[in-house]
Amino acid sequence: MVNGSLERIFPRLRGTSYEVTSPAEPDYNCIAWAADDNSRWWWPDAAGLYYWPEGVPRRETMAAFVEAFRTLGFEVCEDPSLEPGWEKIALYAKEDGVPTHAARQLPDGRWTSKLGQLEDIVHPNLRDVSGEAYGKARVILRRPTPDLHSEASS
Repeated sequence: MVNGSLERIFPRLRGTSYEVTSPAEPDYNCIAWAADDNSRWWWPDAAGLYYWPEGVPRRETMAAFVEAFRTLGFEVCEDPSLEPGWEKIALYAKEDGVPTHAARQLPDGRWTSKLGQLEDIVHPNLRDVSGEAYGKARVILRRPTPDLHSEASS
């Protein structure tokens, strides 16, 4: 489904096969969505108004965001390509290095993003949401897929 409003904010979506997968929702953000949590807003605000993993510095730095995802079993890797047995997250930042967005890779290799308080979308490539709003994907993280966790424990 084409969404002209989204394409104005994220012009690289134009002409791609992106799909809107849920309506606008203010209760969670892209960081939460990438963490597979659609129940709360994740952000390292100093006042502690939003959820942030226990023990992780409440700083808007790439190191703090990487550490937040490490609490979920993710580790930094180099390649955003689909790898069987691995779930991946991409962390975006502008030139100043301050994190702006996170996307989660789906089992078919496409990516899913929650666009602020706007819709959730599926998009074919990381660059589809790159640009003025979010900068570009700067760090890729991965962890074994949850299915492998459950198989290992049985």
